Amino acid sequence: MIHIKSPQEGAALFKALGSDIRIAIVEILLDEPDMSMNELATRLDITAGALTGHVKKLEECGVLKVSVEGTGHGNVKRCSVALDKILIDLQPKNMKKNTWQISLKVGQFSECEVWPTCGMASKDGLIGELDDVRYFSHPARFAADILWFGRGFVEYMVPCFIPVGSRIDCLTISVELSSEAPGVNEVWPSDISFSINSVHLGKWTSPGDFGNQRGRLNPEWWHDGLNQYGFLKMLMVNREGTFIDGRKLSDVNLDALALDDRKGFRLRFAAEGDSDHVGGMTLFGRSFGNYDQDIEVRMDYG
Repeated sequence: MIHIKSPQEGAALFKALGSDIRIAIVEILLDEPDMSMNELATRLDITAGALTGHVKKLEECGVLKVSVEGTGHGNVKRCSVALDKILIDLQPKNMKKNTWQISLKVGQFSECEVWPTCGMASKDGLIGELDDVRYFSHPARFAADILWFGRGFVEYMVPCFIPVGSRIDCLTISVELSSEAPGVNEVWPSDISFSINSVHLGKWTSPGDFGNQRGRLNPEWWHDGLNQYGFLKMLMVNREGTFIDGRKLSDVNLDALALDDRKGFRLRFAAEGDSDHVGGMTLFGRSFGNYDQDIEVRMDYG
């Protein structure tokens, strides 16, 4: 998901999509997610040279991914759509509220309970041993930029430093997530639950654990057979309820969370064992996946 917050921020994307040919490229790749440049050029009835410029514009703004596949006759470039959603959130400047933001590293959890398959890594290497849950209590976990587990939860203590006496009007959480399969599996659904202060907000079903292409930010040492990237999900709680990527998830609103402007709150991500789809969870930080961010929390207050 791309979250656009102003017309200027979205200018490159709007320009890239302002072409019938480029719209056709996206539509074709949505129906057939992995095509070579030659296959795509043939489908569009244009030359490979003409296609290259269009693909480059879509790749530069994050709409497409281009990977190189080695063959016996040279390298083949393959294209696929990199996004699941584009969220445009345009708020007039004179309506902009006071905001406070914080980034949490994925290893900064305060409590957890996990079961294999599981593990953690920083940009420099694995933390401990794969599938050994003991390392989730090791101090080295604070350096983790990615973590994964077959079922269980991680919980974060989110501090709050808005002015004392202020009222939180909107809480927004942004994080890159996917399922966790042994190895990778494109079709591996998993129900990922969200809660704040032990109040269940709702759940999102991740469609799979993706390994068809390398994550854009993954370090060179990261093995191709491990989790590569996820979906960027935006969770928002306001006075009307809880929303995910702009779609209403539940009626749980800010009043139900008992937020205290002096204490912060507990944020939990869980892959529960009694869900319909028990497929684990992978949580990506700044050095892994496709999005250059950690767990981002924003509070709008008045």
